[in-house]
Amino acid sequence: MRLTSLNDIQTHHRHIFLSPHYDDVVYSCGGTLGVQLSSGLRPLVITVFGGAPTTGTLSPFAQQVHRQRGFGGTTTAQDIIEIRRKEDAKALDLFPTDYLWLDYQDAIYRGTPTYYNSDSQLMGGDVHPADAEIERQLLNGLLTLHNRLPDTVWYAPLGVGRHVDHQIVASVADSLAQHGAKVYFYEDFPYVTQSGALDARLKELDLPLEPTLVEMSEMLELRIEAAEAYATQTQQNFGGSEQMRQAMTHYTHNIRPVETIYLERYWTYRR
Repeated sequence: MRLTSLNDIQTHHRHIFLSPHYDDVVYSCGGTLGVQLSSGLRPLVITVFGGAPTTGTLSPFAQQVHRQRGFGGTTTAQDIIEIRRKEDAKALDLFPTDYLWLDYQDAIYRGTPTYYNSDSQLMGGDVHPADAEIERQLLNGLLTLHNRLPDTVWYAPLGVGRHVDHQIVASVADSLAQHGAKVYFYEDFPYVTQSGALDARLKELDLPLEPTLVEMSEMLELRIEAAEAYATQTQQNFGGSEQMRQAMTHYTHNIRPVETIYLERYWTYRR
């Protein structure tokens, strides 16, 4: 079920997943969602950067990203956001789980002139100073929610790959943890499949984190099926549907390669 604001979140939402973009939680935590729902829990997915740009003119870089995702020149950014929302609803309804779309804009749309104008700035670059306001606003909203629902467990990207939007959400989640929230940082898929990316991010953060494993073997097919709902992202992120299936199967098995066991790994502060 789709919620419309943070005020709609209730006490039964004991597990809240923060997704920078429409696909991130399903790509990284789809098995955990399935396990929780099968246990009678009611997780919630909040997509942070879910808004459409308010201006009609896009930067050359934003237009390039759209072309890479297979959108023609006549498809507006507003149309693309609507397509992505339909994909997200289709994916999350497969579980089914509750979800909320926030209206912060994707990095490729932010700023006048735009803050991020190349792949190297978007992936692996530093967060633009002006985005500190987004971080402040998001943290204030989530802290208010944490104070209202202090027993809620949060799941947030670790920031593997250093996509600037993932960095922002990871930083907000870390601040939540500093205020006493229980936060599990998930391994950003597919960025975590890049050799050395996980170790590099853990070294960069230099935090007292320890791993926790979720066994989700019976939910692997559900995670893959839900991931396939994001059809506009499959080619760019994986090269095709079969490659995506292989990548998810291989990575979740090799976290601990034992027979037919498939896992998702999270990182949390040592207590």
